[in-house]
Amino acid sequence: MVRLDCTVRSYAWGSRTVLAELLGRVPGDEPQAELWVGAHPDAPARLLGDGRTLPEYIAGDAGAALGPGAGERLPFLLKVLAVEHPLSLQVHPDERQARAGFARENAAGLAPDASDRNYRDDSAKPELVCALTTFDALCGLREPREAAGLVAALGVPALDGVVAALTAGDAKRAVETLLTWPAGERRALVEDVRKACAGLGDDPYRVVERLADLHPDDTGPVTSLLMNLVRLEPGEALNVPPRTLHAYLRGTAVEILASSDNVLRGGLTPKHVDVAEVLAVADFGAFDPVPLKAEPAPNGEGVFPSPAAGFRLTRCVPGAARIVLDRPGPSALLCLDGAVSVARDGRTERLRRGEALFVPFRGGPVELTGEGEVFRATVA
Repeated sequence: MVRLDCTVRSYAWGSRTVLAELLGRVPGDEPQAELWVGAHPDAPARLLGDGRTLPEYIAGDAGAALGPGAGERLPFLLKVLAVEHPLSLQVHPDERQARAGFARENAAGLAPDASDRNYRDDSAKPELVCALTTFDALCGLREPREAAGLVAALGVPALDGVVAALTAGDAKRAVETLLTWPAGERRALVEDVRKACAGLGDDPYRVVERLADLHPDDTGPVTSLLMNLVRLEPGEALNVPPRTLHAYLRGTAVEILASSDNVLRGGLTPKHVDVAEVLAVADFGAFDPVPLKAEPAPNGEGVFPSPAAGFRLTRCVPGAARIVLDRPGPSALLCLDGAVSVARDGRTERLRRGEALFVPFRGGPVELTGEGEVFRATVA
């Protein structure tokens, strides 16, 4: 087991206080959005003590770290998200799309860190997000006729074509119409929609108003009416499969995902937007965003069910009992409350709030004890 010094990513949508408080630091002037616990090359954790990156540690003996036949790359990434302002309207590719897109952009000569690059690696990016506070998100598309009713209620004549497409069951045409709206006409449309929403009290319209205030020249606020509005309470989780349009709106959460940074953006951001690629990649079928609860395992872990093949997220709260991990590694352990002792092969590490460990594959059983809460990322 090795203790980790994890990387904080600063993005405009983050919070000045949430991650600082988690890590026991004084808040700075810059918003902090994500804490990365893993080996992704863009922001790898480092080993406390010798300063090696986690990828360097794994490369020293990949078989011991990851297990036989597991390759040389940790297949998952664990994050804490501190969402104060909405994220971009985005979608992630499946494996086939990621491989093709990465090869295509390499052949075009795009630099790995180019700002207009969509595919930074060749991996799919399924996600599972678990709320630590009340967490709001847009995730997947509504049933077309339900979306048609929400848009029609605005009474904005310019959107008659969108309503017609949705009424006919053609969600892709409706999304495409909105995301490709003539640039010079977007502000007027969004303002008309914002004014119409002011007289409608339901949550989807309040989301439109908030997004329109932040992005008055972007049709993403209108597109949000076509999407499911999801509220997760603490402890509830949501699977976000590849090809699912989504945008996180507000709250703090733990997220586990495939170790990829492939993001295709359709709006609600000053970053690179590629509507054509979003339309090529996204799934436009109706999506049912079912909040999930952790399922109790025989060893005392709470397991969040996910169809993703490369990762598993569990919640461990030993309390007066003890938890012996059913599959010891490779795992990343992150303590989010209290303190927990982690024992293996005669050695014990004490994890406090905000601290993380990497547990390699090779070694004996891992035992957790203490009054605390630990999230564990591991392979499926």
